[in-house]
Amino acid sequence: MHGSATSLSASLSSWLLVLLCAVSGAYCLRRVRGAGGAAAAGEAVMAFGMALMAVPLALGGGWRAPLLGGVFCAAALHALWMLRHGLHHAHHLVGSLTMAHLALAPAAAGQGAAHAAAGPAAASGPPLLTGALLLYYAGYVVLGGTRLIAAGGPAGAAGGEVGGEVARARAGGEEPAEFVRACRLTMGMGMLAMLLTM
Repeated sequence: MHGSATSLSASLSSWLLVLLCAVSGAYCLRRVRGAGGAAAAGEAVMAFGMALMAVPLALGGGWRAPLLGGVFCAAALHALWMLRHGLHHAHHLVGSLTMAHLALAPAAAGQGAAHAAAGPAAASGPPLLTGALLLYYAGYVVLGGTRLIAAGGPAGAAGGEVGGEVARARAGGEEPAEFVRACRLTMGMGMLAMLLTM
């Protein structure tokens, strides 16, 4: 997903990921004005960055990796600063560092091919990190999906109770928790998809 797509199915899945991430980013931007605006702004940066990174065009090979790497390293510093408010910001730190890894690893792999004689220790670093991130995001998606399903309640009661909860949240000017969870789950699935293509 970080280069030119050769097949129609790869290109289609890349553009669908771009659309999914852009819609998530727009939703997060809409949430910035409410409570938890700093977290929503960080999520919007992540979502739009993921959308830009998933574009299957071969354009911007020279400037794209350093620019995105810099943006996500700055987002990681912001998430590190936000950790002082609680450990719930640790996921934003992991996400920012993952996006920096996704942006910079392909460029480093191109340079690292010339230094392949450095030995197996040098070659095992990024795949090990990518594997650990894959496990993290697979767990995040499974856990987030089960929380989202559990929030819906039993099938018979879901229509009335969830509809009333959504109406109460909208009347109060805030977004329902299920929408926020679904947005985060969408971005987690997008991150998992991008990690799988490395």
